[in-house]
Amino acid sequence: MAKYLLLKHYRGAPEAVNPVPMDQWSPQEIQDHILYMADFATRLEGTGEYVDGQALAPEGTFVRYDGEGRPPVTDGPFAETKDLIAGWMVIDVDSYERALELAGELSAAPGAGGEPIHEWLELRPFLGHPPTVTE
Repeated sequence: MAKYLLLKHYRGAPEAVNPVPMDQWSPQEIQDHILYMADFATRLEGTGEYVDGQALAPEGTFVRYDGEGRPPVTDGPFAETKDLIAGWMVIDVDSYERALELAGELSAAPGAGGEPIHEWLELRPFLGHPPTVTE
């Protein structure tokens, strides 16, 4: 089994087929989308392929240690994950092909007008072993 992270993006990925932003959806469209995601996770729990997943609130702050007694740095000239990442799901599957299959299915979650979003999801494998450094 191999673990993969499925990342849902607010922006930064190629445009979806149904690109209407969620803040322009009706309450019913949002409810249908969330139900699709929950049903997908429940089905994967049944197959043993679901590990975890969460939707993320749009608020967030970058924090970095900036030296003893100095206040943390909280913003800078970079894209913030709160603007980019809408949520994530971790799956544990037998193959890369299965991870692709599930990511494609998750991409079909309904959006505006009840039509599938066909959004691009980022699929990233967990690092199995840290790289070995040789001299």
